[in-house]
Amino acid sequence: MVGLGRASRPPHADRFGHHHRRGRDDFVVQAIATPELTLVDRRQKDYHLAGLFQLDQITNRGRSQVSDQGKRGFLALEDGTVYEGVSIGADGEKDGEVVFNTSLTGYQEILTDPSYRGQIVTMTYPMIGNVGINRQDCESSKSHVAGFIVRENSRVSSNYRSEESLSHYLIQQSIVAIANIDTRALVRRIRDRGAQRGILSTIDFDHDSLVAKARKSPGLVGRDLVREVVPEAVRKWTETLHDLANPPGKIPSSGFHVVCLDYGMKWNIARHLANQGNRVTILPGTASAEEVLALDPDGVFLSNGPGDPEPLDYAQQTIRGVLGKKPVFGICLGHQLLSLASGAKTYKLKFGHRGANQPVLQCGTGRVEITSQNHGFAVEESSLPDCLEITHRNLNDNTIAGVRHKQLPAFSVQYHPEASAGPHDSAYLFDSFQQMMHQHSRR
Repeated sequence: MVGLGRASRPPHADRFGHHHRRGRDDFVVQAIATPELTLVDRRQKDYHLAGLFQLDQITNRGRSQVSDQGKRGFLALEDGTVYEGVSIGADGEKDGEVVFNTSLTGYQEILTDPSYRGQIVTMTYPMIGNVGINRQDCESSKSHVAGFIVRENSRVSSNYRSEESLSHYLIQQSIVAIANIDTRALVRRIRDRGAQRGILSTIDFDHDSLVAKARKSPGLVGRDLVREVVPEAVRKWTETLHDLANPPGKIPSSGFHVVCLDYGMKWNIARHLANQGNRVTILPGTASAEEVLALDPDGVFLSNGPGDPEPLDYAQQTIRGVLGKKPVFGICLGHQLLSLASGAKTYKLKFGHRGANQPVLQCGTGRVEITSQNHGFAVEESSLPDCLEITHRNLNDNTIAGVRHKQLPAFSVQYHPEASAGPHDSAYLFDSFQQMMHQHSRR
């Protein structure tokens, strides 16, 4: 039971011994001990707060972990522009391609998405960090961004699921991050001039030095970033979306075995595949076609992943080896790799598509989906071979957002049907994959 009221205690301390500066209109949260009140992390089962609900302590924990006591941080771009802000993450220096994401929520999923490897992510929404960090919303075991930029970092993590503040998480993950810069100006520069190489630093304050370092950053084109994020071993995945419910639910078996080629796969994709009742096996994205087929899958899934798809010759060769033998479904990088393996080409977008509000047209039905996207490359329409047909288009710039093979059981989309974070408009694609496996199994 939590009450909100005007402070009745001396102005220098609250009932938990926390000191506050209080003005005339300040309010404090008063927590009352209720033995029945227990918070349990539904998935980990090992994080709990029982008995006395120390809401005020949690709130102050989130506040105390914000490391913005005036330490300077700089962002320098290759075009010579330098922004000064305040450090909210780890000390150090990190280069990468500076991009922006237009999502209002889901910053934790963005931080832990392996597709962001090598990128310094700018959030366009003005305040980030207000719901803290919790283990259940992670999309991988660690953060993958090269750096993080926000307009304002929330000083309070106000969510019952929060386990730590954003700033504390960034420090623990050794992510260089800054706040208090004009993100609108930065995003307009990227939008008008394209994504740029940049560097974040809390240790070098010399502008010329920082710009020179930014210009030496390797960027994304021609780099194989997948090898930096692929798992080292085969993994059996069993967790479903129902396992996150309270109480957990059970899914009947479909009898199908899906083998995923992990180029940097988000966990929620695996949950969706398992939620269909499938047995899910995850292989490193470097696996060969022989290794995939040796597992006797009913379908092969091509995951998302970071960077430029063209250098990934090994992945394209594997896909060619399974096409026609098993149904194939790809998303994001997997979509680009399927297109490359079929004879198409890819190119780098000016500033990419990153956000949870991207409109996509279903070409066959005229319906519009609002989708979650994260990519800096796209399939070149003029290079599309006759065997592929366009099924979806991005309504912002008319780029290809989905293709289907005309003769073989294979299709892909450029966006993320699993969302996390984002809308669920495209979840039907997992059903389409199930139907394709069912039809192929009858042959």
